This record gives sequence, structure tokens and C-alpha cells, in this order.
Amino acid sequence: MSSKNLTPPIQLPRKELAAVLDLCRKLNAERNFPELLKVLSQEAAKILQAESTSILIYDREHCELVSFVTLDGVPIRLDARLGIAGAALMKGMPINVANAQEDSRFFAGIDKASKTRTRSLLAIPLKDSAGEYLGVFEAMNKKKGGAFSQADVDLAVYLVSNAAPAIETAQILHLVSQERDQLSQVNAQLWKEMEGRFATQNLIGTSPKVQNIIRLIDQVRDSSVDVLITGENGTGKELVAKAIHYNSLRAKFPLVALNCAALPENLLESELFGIEKGVATGVDARLGKFEQAHEGTLFLDEIGDLGKGAQAKILRVLQARVIERVGGRANIPIDVRIIAATNKNLEEAIEEGVFREDLYYRLKIIHIHTPALREIPDDIPMLANFFLNKYCQEMRADSKRFSPSAMKRMESYCWPGNVRHLENEIKRLVVTVRRPIITGDDLEESIRFGKVLRHSGTLTHGQSIHEAVEDLEKRMILEALQSCHYNQVQSAKLLGLSRQGLIKKVKRYGIKES
Repeated sequence: MSSKNLTPPIQLPRKELAAVLDLCRKLNAERNFPELLKVLSQEAAKILQAESTSILIYDREHCELVSFVTLDGVPIRLDARLGIAGAALMKGMPINVANAQEDSRFFAGIDKASKTRTRSLLAIPLKDSAGEYLGVFEAMNKKKGGAFSQADVDLAVYLVSNAAPAIETAQILHLVSQERDQLSQVNAQLWKEMEGRFATQNLIGTSPKVQNIIRLIDQVRDSSVDVLITGENGTGKELVAKAIHYNSLRAKFPLVALNCAALPENLLESELFGIEKGVATGVDARLGKFEQAHEGTLFLDEIGDLGKGAQAKILRVLQARVIERVGGRANIPIDVRIIAATNKNLEEAIEEGVFREDLYYRLKIIHIHTPALREIPDDIPMLANFFLNKYCQEMRADSKRFSPSAMKRMESYCWPGNVRHLENEIKRLVVTVRRPIITGDDLEESIRFGKVLRHSGTLTHGQSIHEAVEDLEKRMILEALQSCHYNQVQSAKLLGLSRQGLIKKVKRYGIKES
């Protein structure tokens, strides 16, 4: 019964053979899998003079036969080892039953599921082009009573053999379509998560400096102008770059990042512009970052570390918007938005002759400066609680909160590593502190006894310089004592005083432990 041997039996009438060939032409033109099965069921019933026919597709993974053509449109699933159809599939040969109700192999659940009563039944296994079983073709209840004849069996085998290639093709297309739809759903969900992850709402802070960054990102969302982000290490420059990209018109295209400081000068050109095959022995063609980011965004981190030669090449690309691969001669147009970031003072670098002034102004169409954490101390509590909740959830730890002393110590600390420093400290606290309340004593020693933020004194009306200095000194001593839990040795170390010097000042200002 191979689909490769389609020669009709000699005894079959010409009319039936013509009907089979006409049906196959219809099937070959139909690519919708459920519709193809419906057409096959309807036309095959006419050809075989049966009350109905059905095609049960073999689901090998679940060992089930599935009928896709049903009254309510909901597929019927049956154990592939049961019933006459299951027997035909397992034996790999046609089965013709004159009285199904008296046959021990008959599975009454089929009648119950299809809401019919089966009398006579003809089951023919279907094979694909590789000889694997696709399923089973069934014809139920020969019209005008009686059973299906041997001629009916021959005709059904011929019909099934001719129809199998069309069924196989439509099934493959159906599975591909299902996988594509599932992939689209997954992509849509991932995209939703990505948008949420890099939405401007996740730039934490209510200080004017942070709010200005958020407003600027929103203002440039409909444009593709290049952006320069400056700021110290750990201030969130990459997070800002991602927020710019994922809130822009280019959001559904690639965001490609390159750390300019991490690559030696001799590899940077091929990394940026790509390389042609055969430039050197064993070298294959490779796309550069510019081509990978086509229609999207290229994030050049630590651009201040680029050499003058690489700077000149990037400037040419920004002006001409074309690249040339290493070893190539053709100009390749590119449509890329550049977001550059650096922790260096590029204006000072220009004066020192190590950074090109024309590249600086070409990149600085929009300039965003990410503030150091010491510049936005009022945002520390919000950031600290955000990271605490985040890592308690991620690490499946019990909920925690900061004591007032711990929060005050964090607010007064200078945080030389900025937001990244704060985030890593809180991640450590979530791992190491088992109690529900994190106290000042749980903080890392460098934070408990390290450099505090210096608060500038305000000169009130009629106040002398001497009085202002004393007022500032008194506040600094009080803050140091409170942050060190009135430990005089640690407080003196924090203030850069001797213990005796601190004791004298405490007595002088009348500072008492509160």
C-alpha cells in the first residue's frame, strides 16, 4: 500500500478511478489541513457509497488517533491501540468488518464520541512518503445496507494511496503554522517583558536629576538622534541606553552593545565593521556590530577609551552612514542610531589631545549625565527598598526591611561605587541576613565606618564665619557618632580626629548620646 505505487487495480470501474483522480486534484490544491480533511471525508464517502468517512491522524508522541473533522469543531482523541482503527494501524493492513457491533475489537467509545451507530466498517492505514504511518482512513456503514466488498477495499486503498501525499504536505504546513503561532505568542510575551523591564518607570528616583533624565528619554522617543551618556562607573549608563532604545521607534530592532575598552585596537575595526572571507587563512566572513544593529541601536560603551584612529573611522561612518568591511571594497549602507557612553570627561580629553572634538560634538546631539549616588542622597531609600524587594523575590528569601539606623547609615554614606555598589551590598544582605530586619550592624564595615557625605552649611542672617564653621563641625560630629552608635574610637577615625580630640569637642559642644 505504498504511496509510491499508485497503479490502479485493473478491476476497478473507470468512473470510480476518475472520481479518485478528480478528488486528488482538489486535495493537492488545498493547503488548509482541517479543510483538506473535511473535503476528503465528504468526497470519499460519495466515491465509496458510505454514510460517512473519517481520517484519524496518528499522534505518535501521545499514541493517539485524532479526528479533526467533528460536529462541534473540537478534535476527538482516541487511544491508538484501541478499536478497529487501532488494529488496522498496529497491523499495518486494511480491516473490513461486516458487523462492527459484534466484533471484539470494536471500541464503542467511538460511536459515543461521534454520536453515530456503526454497522459496517472499513479501516485503511495511511502511510507517508517515508513509509511511516500518518493515521487511519475509515469508511462507516455501506449505503443500502450490507458490508463493504473487496472491490470497495481495493478502491479505498487506491484512494488513500493517492491522497496520502496531499495529507502529508498539508499536515506539515499545519504544524509549521502552529509552531509559528506559538513562537509569535512567546515573542509577544518576551517583548512585553522586555518593554516592561526597560520602561522609564524602572529608572528609580524622584530627585530632579533623575526626573530630568526620564523626561529627556520621553522627549527623544520619536526621533533617532545620537545620544551621549556621561557619568561615573555604576551610575546606570547602560540602563539609560536600554531605556532610550526600548522606548523608541527602533525598539523592535536589535540593540547591539560593544565595550570599546575591552577590545585591543587591532581587533576593533573588524568587530565594528565586519570582515570579508579570505582576508587571512581560515578567516570566514563575519558581520560587524554596525551591520548587526541595522535599523536598531548600537551602544558604544566606554567610547572615551577609543584610540584616535578608531575615532576617525567611527566619525566617517556617522557622517556618511556607510561602512566598508575589513578586506572589502563595497560600501554598505547602514541605518543605525548611536548611543555612546563614557565615564571620562571628554572635554578634558579634547584639551589633552586624546579625543576628537568633531566626534564629540557629532555624538553629543543629546547629552545625558547620570548623577553619582552621592549627588542624589534623597533617592537612596527608594533605591535600597527597590533592590531589597527585588532580590528577596529572586532569591526566594523571606521579606525584609531596613531599620532606621541602617537606612540612615546608607543615606549618609558616600557610595564610591554608586548605584551598582548599593545594589551589590543589598544583594549581599539578602543572602547573609536571616532576620526580617536589617540593622546598621549588618552593613559592610566600609559602609558603617567609611566616608560620609559632607553636608554644606548654610549661613543664616547675622551668622559669622566662625559660628558657621562651629555649626558645621557640631553637625558632622553628631552624624559620625550616630552612624557609629556612639563608639568614640570609630567616630574619631571616621572624622580624622584622635580619640582625645573628639572627646574635647564633644564636651565643648555639649553633645550627649540620644
